[in-house]
Amino acid sequence: MAAAFLGHLGGDAVEVRSAGSAPADAVNPAAVSAMAEVGIDMSAETPKVLTAEAVQASDVVITMGCGDTCPVFPGKRYLDWQLDDPAGRGTDAVRPIRDEIERRVRVLLAELGVRTP
Repeated sequence: MAAAFLGHLGGDAVEVRSAGSAPADAVNPAAVSAMAEVGIDMSAETPKVLTAEAVQASDVVITMGCGDTCPVFPGKRYLDWQLDDPAGRGTDAVRPIRDEIERRVRVLLAELGVRTP
């Protein structure tokens, strides 16, 4: 959801990479549904494994509780967003998580000087 919001709100001003330390086989259907409610289609996304190369190529790295399994490189900005895990939850439970992610993404983009709609 964070990557989808970043791409949607940041447009061409940001390059978004999304990966996880232990990605699921498919994107959470409740997350897809919750994002569709706000006009963002994540239905074609596929979970990817986080690589050291992806982290090294990034300026800002947002983690969501991966702890020591995430590679750390000097000179990168790291943000660890502690959020409820939407895994196994229905759309009603995912909505507040979605809304908090959107809020944090908007703050981050503002800090980076990216104007959002």
